[in-house]
Amino acid sequence: MTTASPSPAASPSPAASTSSASSSVYADTACPPPTGAATGPRRRRTLLPFSPWHLLLAPLCLLFAIPLIWLLLSSVMSDAEINRFPPSLWQSGIDLEGYRYVIGNAMFPRWFANSLIVSLTAVASNLVLGSLGGYAFARMRFAGSRILLALMLATMAIPFQLTMIPTFLVMKRLGLIDSLGALIVPSLVTPFAVFLLRQFFLSLPRELEEAAWLDGCSRLGVLWRIVLPLSRPALSTVAVLTFLTTWNDLTWPLIAINHDTQYTLQLGLTTFQGQHHTRWSAVMAGNMITVLPVLLAFLFAQKTFIQSITSSGLKG
Repeated sequence: MTTASPSPAASPSPAASTSSASSSVYADTACPPPTGAATGPRRRRTLLPFSPWHLLLAPLCLLFAIPLIWLLLSSVMSDAEINRFPPSLWQSGIDLEGYRYVIGNAMFPRWFANSLIVSLTAVASNLVLGSLGGYAFARMRFAGSRILLALMLATMAIPFQLTMIPTFLVMKRLGLIDSLGALIVPSLVTPFAVFLLRQFFLSLPRELEEAAWLDGCSRLGVLWRIVLPLSRPALSTVAVLTFLTTWNDLTWPLIAINHDTQYTLQLGLTTFQGQHHTRWSAVMAGNMITVLPVLLAFLFAQKTFIQSITSSGLKG
């Protein structure tokens, strides 16, 4: 009876044993093999502590920040230094006369309050009505839904100059001219808010809503308890953009408001510019105070703003 000898293929070769031993050594020491292809790119990446794109983005950011920096510097200059030609980048001292004039103006707190009321009301109404409209266009199918959506989006291409007079006539019929209502009603809901929220709702999985329906939740309950908590990035984006647009609006308040007690902040700042003399220090200080709420709102919502913009454009 013969015994089968092991085949040569079953016995490990010396080269294989050497490679396995070397790989086990590298695995134990958690160090990669010293190959030039593996260490070259990694060595080049460690030369810069940041991404090479920052070398291009940093000058661009500085370029876009120049107007804001010049506004800040001009707000602490005197009128003589602002009107000097050529302008000086470094003033002799800090002059807060413009801020004193703006804050000491008796109507400035009233203008600030009017702008705050109009902007916050527009933000709240766009969040509520925009969510209802966006969810209806995203999840409900009814006769003419696509046509209504197309017509609504078409209104975004119409410039405000064409709808300015019809809007004024409507507000006049409602008796809202020369009141804050004339500034609030046209901004209660915007097509952009409905469209952005619709796009974000389409990116959410339907399985979450179907599970809530099986548990006996109504459609409004699904929207309130399931959809809106997941849509915080889109809601933050709508809030920031609506606040920015309403807060900085000048054209429509200039048409609809006549009495100075109903002025918004942007409209009130125009009173600092006279026909023969303009207090540029007060104008710059007032604009700096006006920019701060918008800048702070964007900085706080920057992360959710970027997340909403990137996610809402993925699915149409």
